[in-house]
Amino acid sequence: MTEPSTITSVLVANRGEIACRVFRTCRELGMSTVAVYSDADADALHVREADTAVRLPGAAPSETYLRGDLVVEAALAAGADAVHPGYGFLSENADFARQVVGAGLVWIGPPPEAIEAMASKTRAKELLGIAPLTDVTEADLPVLVKAAAGGGGRGMRIVRELDQLEGESAAASAEALSAFGDGEVFVEPYVENGRHVEVQLLCDTHGTAWALGTRDCSLQRRHQKVVEEAPAPGLPAALEASLLDTAVRAAKAVGYVGAGTVEFLVADGRAQFLEMNTRLQVEHPVTEEVFGVDLVALQLAVAEGRALPPEPPAPRGHAIEARLYAEDPARAWAPQTGVLHLFELPGEGRTRLDTGYASGDTIGVHYDPMLAKVIVHAPTRAEAVRKLARALERARIHGPVTNRDLLVASLRHPGFADPGLLDTGFYDRNLDALTEPRTGGEHAAVAAALAEAAARRSRFGGGWRNLRSQDETRTYGGHEVRYRPTRDGGFEVTAPEGVRAVSADPGRVRLEVAGVVRDFDVAAYGDGIVHAGSHRLTVHPRFTDPREQTAPGSLLAPMPGTVVRVADGLAVGDRVTAGQPLLWLEAMKMEHRVIAPASGTLTALHAAPGRQVEVGALLAVVSDDATTEAAQEDQTV
Repeated sequence: MTEPSTITSVLVANRGEIACRVFRTCRELGMSTVAVYSDADADALHVREADTAVRLPGAAPSETYLRGDLVVEAALAAGADAVHPGYGFLSENADFARQVVGAGLVWIGPPPEAIEAMASKTRAKELLGIAPLTDVTEADLPVLVKAAAGGGGRGMRIVRELDQLEGESAAASAEALSAFGDGEVFVEPYVENGRHVEVQLLCDTHGTAWALGTRDCSLQRRHQKVVEEAPAPGLPAALEASLLDTAVRAAKAVGYVGAGTVEFLVADGRAQFLEMNTRLQVEHPVTEEVFGVDLVALQLAVAEGRALPPEPPAPRGHAIEARLYAEDPARAWAPQTGVLHLFELPGEGRTRLDTGYASGDTIGVHYDPMLAKVIVHAPTRAEAVRKLARALERARIHGPVTNRDLLVASLRHPGFADPGLLDTGFYDRNLDALTEPRTGGEHAAVAAALAEAAARRSRFGGGWRNLRSQDETRTYGGHEVRYRPTRDGGFEVTAPEGVRAVSADPGRVRLEVAGVVRDFDVAAYGDGIVHAGSHRLTVHPRFTDPREQTAPGSLLAPMPGTVVRVADGLAVGDRVTAGQPLLWLEAMKMEHRVIAPASGTLTALHAAPGRQVEVGALLAVVSDDATTEAAQEDQTV
């Protein structure tokens, strides 16, 4: 038997949160760490936390993190003796694993043969005797077009109309190629409103295979997980045992080594195999919390050739994780960019935060919009849910729009409290209600107005006068606030009614509403946004900037990104119909369709493949019939 090796230095072939996560365990084990980074990540947190960092010239993933040859060269140059792939990018690429081993480095992952057998979803299904759909008919609908490599919801499209299959397959293939370097896609039946349940595996080179319980990952948007928990609640004992057994058998069938996950879709008491992910999962922390293990440390031990104990530790309690994204759920999950001015999680010592960002970092356009994962553990599911909702509610996140409010509302929704109501259609049914404006915004606006007034007073002086002037008026987030200074140096709020200003300083305001006193921490960063408590408010200017006026029917870029495709043959003068896809933007590794807002005539087209656009850039103009006819009449008069 081969003697165990000793790893002294680990390069993580990834970025962001997972790189920081692996580095944390390496430091605890006394291993040195090496980061790789693109030009867009030159000052990223994972670069700052590593002992050594190697530049990969370029910004796009295809130029940097997907270049296995450059990553191996970086490991050799930095003196690393092992490579951890993280998740995404090259983590399920057998050729990359062979490059690492061929260079004399330790590969912290499964054998390349196991990756080839399971990382391609088409080959994994063939191994288990499951054939993909080939000749799709109306009777097969709906179907799911799915990338053969990778995961994370990229390269996936639901098809409900047969004439959309070709176009959606092309879009899924393009997205998969950009994200994973492999454009292969396949088609499988789409099960509406099933539960996404998975089993965490850990296998060593001595024949031991652990099945570390189940996880439920049913809350998803765009086929990407948002909330995950362990164990999966409410599973019948026989079904759970069957899932664990199937996962272990699949792993042993391919000689699996290391951490991996087998995913299932559970509906009507039955489980359908989805795929095996031959890597560490984003949601691995909930398993760690329940079983009291460090999966990264165990990955490293297995890679060194050490044996796992015969049985895993016993599980305890319940863990739940929420993914914080820089995105706007109310605007079709549009990713957001900009400076993350402040990022703090009060009570962090009792709540786990896995993140690739810190206060002051910039969220760019090149990579996934996930900011962090917030994880809690408690004796029961109900306690864990309550604890996580409160931790998110208290988090101070100043900068771009995030999904924080959606996460809090989701965790407190009756449909989440009852495990029997959990399924992948949760957001399809509930998104409109979950994204309604929160209560309390008008009071946060009062705090923002008074903090601004207090800041002006501290800078320029001024205050109450014998000759009473008219009220000061400010508008934040659509809420109009009126107030005036008082004789004692405070402020009187005249609108909205029923609000009393107890105290007001530039960074903190105390208000009394209906006898209840509440403090608001207030911060502004000169970007037109004010953060008051947990509310993010847009400052309404007193005068409209004429440059912000756009023609009716203007299609503006909802986020910064790159135009990757324009509809075939689309040209100015064409008739278009409401909802028709006109062009596709790629931002943060996802493709986003820009559709015609109404039926009419395309009167302008400023987008071309390869063009990079900023948020708000004019892409096209669709004039409705009435506007077009009026313009034509004007020209003939």
